Amino acid sequence: MIFIPDVKRKNIGVFGLGVSGIATCEALAASGARVYSFDENRAARDKTADTEYRCEHPKNWPWKDMEAVIVSPGVPLTHPKPHAIVRKARMEKVPVMGDTELFARALNQLEPRARPRVVGVTGSNGKSTTTALIGHILKQAGHDVYVGGNIGEAVLSLPPFENDAIYVLELSSFQLDLTESLRLDAAVFINLSPDHIERHGDVTGYLRSKKRIFANQTSDDVAVVGVDDDYAQSVCTELMAHNVAEVRPVSSGSALGRGVYALDGKIYVNLDGKALLAGDLSGARSLRGPHNHQNAAAAIAVCEKFGVSPALAVKAAHRFEGLAHRLEEVGRNGKVLFINDSKATNADAAARALGAVKDIFWIAGGKPKDGGVESLKPMMDRVRTAYLIGEAAAQFEEQLRGSVHCVLCGDLENAVGAASADAAMSEAKNPVVLLSPACASYDQFKNFAERGDKFRELVAQLASTNGAAA
Repeated sequence: MIFIPDVKRKNIGVFGLGVSGIATCEALAASGARVYSFDENRAARDKTADTEYRCEHPKNWPWKDMEAVIVSPGVPLTHPKPHAIVRKARMEKVPVMGDTELFARALNQLEPRARPRVVGVTGSNGKSTTTALIGHILKQAGHDVYVGGNIGEAVLSLPPFENDAIYVLELSSFQLDLTESLRLDAAVFINLSPDHIERHGDVTGYLRSKKRIFANQTSDDVAVVGVDDDYAQSVCTELMAHNVAEVRPVSSGSALGRGVYALDGKIYVNLDGKALLAGDLSGARSLRGPHNHQNAAAAIAVCEKFGVSPALAVKAAHRFEGLAHRLEEVGRNGKVLFINDSKATNADAAARALGAVKDIFWIAGGKPKDGGVESLKPMMDRVRTAYLIGEAAAQFEEQLRGSVHCVLCGDLENAVGAASADAAMSEAKNPVVLLSPACASYDQFKNFAERGDKFRELVAQLASTNGAAA
């Protein structure tokens, strides 16, 4: 647990009692604060019944004496309109922040020699894989590493600061909006595609939030930036013009005059004017596709900052097991490979999966996002048939008409059955049934993880029925 300085006997509110909210309450209470908590969900409130931060409605909080309100990252600050708790805090002139800001304030209280090194990773797609891969490579190289934030453990649940450790944090745009004083030794911005517009107002607001990851960096720090999309490329150019932190561009598919890049899976490092081949990731099954090669390039650029040779980093990356629901191989039934990419909740993420494999029997659909799958039509030459589910099915069929044969399946179970049967009967040598929905899951599932778990379960049932090994 991270202990928070300067909060003893101070009144602090915590609104939202998910994993990070409970961790925040625990850390604040252990640090001596008087914690006032609340959640709009009754079940979440009930979990605090026997704690010293037992829930109390915000109307009863001592607002005139409140030091701060810590809100869940999901609480709207501006769009579509500020949440009631945010409006109340602003009216009372009480600062609103997130748990990552508490982490930053604790970090900033340390003497330089006692300060651990901290890495932050953001981007529209690939940030979880990149965060986990950085942690994996650094551990393989012998560093003490703690990974958390928007992935795994809540940031305040991580172990107390150790001066020789490296803390690697995944940071969403929501978290960055609530963070002011975090300084990162290495900050990574992989890519940006329009998403979460309802929260940020427009793509400009979304980009502004992402760029906050570079705030407070110094000339001792490294900024790692993807340059394979126009938004991120503009950020890279801006950072280079400001000339504060050392900027390390990363790419998959383009050779760079300076930076780390991948060409056909081969990783090249050029940080001193000479490009050197670090190794080949084209056979790394947990890092399939150009997008994962860019993720790996970013991870290698970070790890080099901490003394890990690129060649060693590539070798470590081959041992990376990957993350659930992200191009995850979940079974094989005869010649048919099943890949779970349930985390692909928008068209841009699905495009990355479609570009990583071929002879695809594609399961897509759910709760649609703006634009649907119109942008994916040029990739339909890689897809044999699309099996459409959920609210988006009719819209997707219309958008894909003339580009690929579509089957309306209704739900995931029907889609898996139809796709697996068609793949098995096809003439393709190595057909792939790919769940990469390009949609949110909320129409039929609680979240993308539940959707991916259901896919895995259905694949296991197929294997059991047919006597194959999943």
